[in-house]
Amino acid sequence: MGMCGIIFDLDGVLCYTDHYHYLAWKALADRLSLPFDEQVNNRLRGVSRMESLEIILSLGSKTYSQEEKEQMAAEKNRLYRSYLERMGPEALAPGAVDVLRTLRENGWKTGIGSSSKNAPLILERTGLDGFFDVVADGSQITKSKPDPEVFQLAARKLRLSPDECAVVEDASAGILAANAGGFFSIGLGDAAQATGCRAVLNALYELPELCRRLYSRAPKFKPSDPTPFS
Repeated sequence: MGMCGIIFDLDGVLCYTDHYHYLAWKALADRLSLPFDEQVNNRLRGVSRMESLEIILSLGSKTYSQEEKEQMAAEKNRLYRSYLERMGPEALAPGAVDVLRTLRENGWKTGIGSSSKNAPLILERTGLDGFFDVVADGSQITKSKPDPEVFQLAARKLRLSPDECAVVEDASAGILAANAGGFFSIGLGDAAQATGCRAVLNALYELPELCRRLYSRAPKFKPSDPTPFS
């Protein structure tokens, strides 16, 4: 079988919750009197919650126990989820629904590979929860990107090998993870500049045409093969 699976990072690719992350981290940093701004926030993209917290705490000189750090991470997540509860389809990337619909109509298996433990809530709030065969998220893995674990898990759930899947990412850590796992890496936004990126999208709506070209290089895959959407 040739290329037949597409695994998506969620935040920054299919929807945008960066601002909610920023507001939640900013509230925590302000409470701790740490100099958090958009530039620091950019360093957190594609990074796990605990690793993000370590980056923020490194802005100050005080040391904290593991228990205190876990309480801070939980505080941040409560704030973030409170914002997510109020979000809706307006947070979707332009054309996201049309792109996903086109891919499934053409027989591509689709999955989510996100480090976020909030992926199910985001999918539910944005109305995307019915568009994917599988979801692999931060609650199911022990290592975050650039480790390829989340993409490998998504591929296993799809019952595909990494060389049968493309990964769409907006962060360099995600491109590194995709490449490390043997996936075909597709960069969108900042990830388009990442070293080792196999293909580049200027906008999400270009993905179906790129997938069509990928399929042309994978003649063993037939779009008429059965999928969960048929």
